Amino acid sequence: MRMLKLVILPLIISSMITGVAALDSEVSGRIGLRAVIYYLSTTVIAVILGIVLVMTIKPGVSQTAANIDRTGSTPEVTTVDAMLDLVRNMFPENLVQACFQQYKTKRKEIEASKPAGNTTVIPPVTTVMTTIPQENKTKDYTIVGLYSDGINVLGLIIFCLVFGLVIGKMGERGRILVEFFDALNEATMKIVQIIMCYMPVGILFLIAAKIIEVEDWDIFRKLGLYMVTVLSGLAIHSTVCLPLIYFAFVRKNPFTFAWGMVQALVTALMISSSSATLPVTFRCAEENNRIDKRITRFVLPVGATINMDGTALYEAVAAIFIAQLNDYTLDVGQIVTISITATAASIGAAGVPNAGLVTMVIVLTAVGLPANDVTLIVAVDWLLDRFRTMINVLGDAYGAGIVQKLSKKELERMDLTSDVDVVNPFALETTLDDEECEKKSYVNGGFTVDKSDAISFTQTSQF
Repeated sequence: MRMLKLVILPLIISSMITGVAALDSEVSGRIGLRAVIYYLSTTVIAVILGIVLVMTIKPGVSQTAANIDRTGSTPEVTTVDAMLDLVRNMFPENLVQACFQQYKTKRKEIEASKPAGNTTVIPPVTTVMTTIPQENKTKDYTIVGLYSDGINVLGLIIFCLVFGLVIGKMGERGRILVEFFDALNEATMKIVQIIMCYMPVGILFLIAAKIIEVEDWDIFRKLGLYMVTVLSGLAIHSTVCLPLIYFAFVRKNPFTFAWGMVQALVTALMISSSSATLPVTFRCAEENNRIDKRITRFVLPVGATINMDGTALYEAVAAIFIAQLNDYTLDVGQIVTISITATAASIGAAGVPNAGLVTMVIVLTAVGLPANDVTLIVAVDWLLDRFRTMINVLGDAYGAGIVQKLSKKELERMDLTSDVDVVNPFALETTLDDEECEKKSYVNGGFTVDKSDAISFTQTSQF
């Protein structure tokens, strides 16, 4: 995990910049719009599926919250602060700081000022006992802005998006930067190939460590029906919904495509982080499924940040499960609120292990459910987190395949109209000789070097 996390930063930066620079602003805008529409659509479908299943199976009706042991502590977070933090993190004030920290709002309690001890008059005990009425105490808080550890992926993506567009428009002067980031991307992918050799051993010990850590296996019996509901939803979404969407647009076998992503899916299942799985996702999508690098470099980093189908489904199920435990009847408006909040919260969830618990609190508070009940499901969250991360990664991959199909005309037009490949300016080009015979040649400044080694002068604006 440490080795994979090591290459996340150079991979995201280099892939986003080269991916955007290889496209013109109009094409990149269309590709980005298609990707975002796909991500939002699949997330909404996942939420609706989760709500239908949990309302049908009703895993929380047969038991109460008192029968389930609580684990861990409740994260302190409010809906408004979380959403505003999402916007703040999109525009980091320090690029270097964004590589290892992200902004987080916290509420600090203001302590009431105590009166001076010399002026206090203590009444008799009997008087105190009879004159103090029981009343609710209101606590005052002040908002404090802090920075927490973790890569601000969203902020880096926004910066790389703008930076890539700018150097793509600079022409010759920006080409040296494009070549640099392209070389960085290739070097990082070669490092990923080396890391993959160690992956089976690392995954073996990750599984063993998690199994040893589990002390109370009885919790799986108590929350068995809840786990079945979540896993059923994830299974239906990954084997029915996503493949149908892929087949509808691409007209190819979706399960063959999914088989090409197996290595990335297994990695996601074991390390439970879509961001850390990103290097493997790149490798599988480009090498096994032959997706255009201009698409993967642009779509996959964004998908790993905002596309959280599995997390959205899990949060919708968990919120209604907790409502059932508390015998709390949800009306149609509250169910709609849960679906909207789960969708928005999943977009803001970090691609790291157990990030869903923080956004889970947002969903609970949105409909008036007790936020501390999130501790009821912490004991099994580590297992469910692995499966929902796998679905997140699969959704990203399908999205790349669909966007490539929808953007086929734009990519072909770019291949025909571009004299020199932006990403690889020394690529072979097609020219026509006097007899209009098609030949391959290298373009080097104002001269054309044919395969016959004959050097001919080409009149250009440079001369």
